[in-house]
Amino acid sequence: MSLLSPGDAAALADEARAGLRDVLDAEATVVGRAPGRVNLIGEHTDYNRGLVLPIALPHATYAAAALRDDRRVRIASGQEDGTVEARLDRIGPGEVEDWAAYTAGVVWALQQAGLELPGLDLYVAGTVPLGAGLSSSAAVECAVAAAVAGLLDRPLDDDLRRLVVEACIRAETEVAGAPTGGMDQTVSVFGEAGAALLIDFADGHHRPVPLALGDRTVLVTDTRVSHRLTDGGYAARRADCEKAAAALGVPSLRQATLASLDILPDVVRRRARHIVTEIARVEPVVDALTAADWGALGSLFAASHASMRDDFEISTPELDLAVETAVAAGADAARMTGGGFGGSIVAVLPTSAVETVTQAIGAAFAAAGYKAPAHLLAEPSAGAEILG
Repeated sequence: MSLLSPGDAAALADEARAGLRDVLDAEATVVGRAPGRVNLIGEHTDYNRGLVLPIALPHATYAAAALRDDRRVRIASGQEDGTVEARLDRIGPGEVEDWAAYTAGVVWALQQAGLELPGLDLYVAGTVPLGAGLSSSAAVECAVAAAVAGLLDRPLDDDLRRLVVEACIRAETEVAGAPTGGMDQTVSVFGEAGAALLIDFADGHHRPVPLALGDRTVLVTDTRVSHRLTDGGYAARRADCEKAAAALGVPSLRQATLASLDILPDVVRRRARHIVTEIARVEPVVDALTAADWGALGSLFAASHASMRDDFEISTPELDLAVETAVAAGADAARMTGGGFGGSIVAVLPTSAVETVTQAIGAAFAAAGYKAPAHLLAEPSAGAEILG
């Protein structure tokens, strides 16, 4: 069994420092670290002002940073070729594209929030799989924001963490052009070791939900079907939800009921039905995890996956096969996770069954002619931090 390792944090921070030195000829004075995430339940509910229950992964992005004295920003990445250079006053919407938009956008948004920033050099790298629906983009954003805070000698207290979340959301939506809802950045900043984070987007309140998994493990399987938030599918689903809310005369689908959806046209009704039922599944999942009621968890995960497959139509044959195979091989619960159109599944299973389940999924994918999947263990981990 081969699992994607999160790596050693100190060693990865040193690698980021070495990357900054080798590629940009600069010596890092600080490294920001921020994790990816996997969502246990609550898909596409954040921008509908609903509930979500993600956990921060041990797999993280590291951003090495150094000050400059010329009000320029230089950016390089361990996962992408080339470097990007821009002036601090020319890094907003429409100015920087592709992978660098997520990094430069954070610098822009922090300036918009009132932080006085110097010029800086940035090098980002890490172990969050790209395109897997595990929020590699938010990990980059929040790691960069943590690094900038370190350059400014600002501690990551709760006030600054809230500012960082808002800045990173603006970077993703306004500069990178991905219309996400804020779950990824919130858990990447506020995640806690050993706990999931229950977030209520009606008011932004969040609280940790301790996960005493005992002899259970959270397994993530990356189907290797690349997932991109900017390819139009995500935006189309968000637009359908907004159409539904407008037709129902409610501020968001958080206020909708199943009975009220009957007036909607078929496709929009099915999109709204997923949101209404998915929001209703979040707190029962919290209860099932707290009580170690794996049967109830399995039923809730199965209903969620069916809803995303049939009503929201964001699953893929690879995701469906991975879920079906995981459950057949011994997982208590499995569902697709993330924005959809590729990416990963999340499963809760006996620790003793991890090897059996991963081997079964690999065999099923080989028989179907799919790419070999990748797997990682999702140990609930801490959020963003500043490393010296």
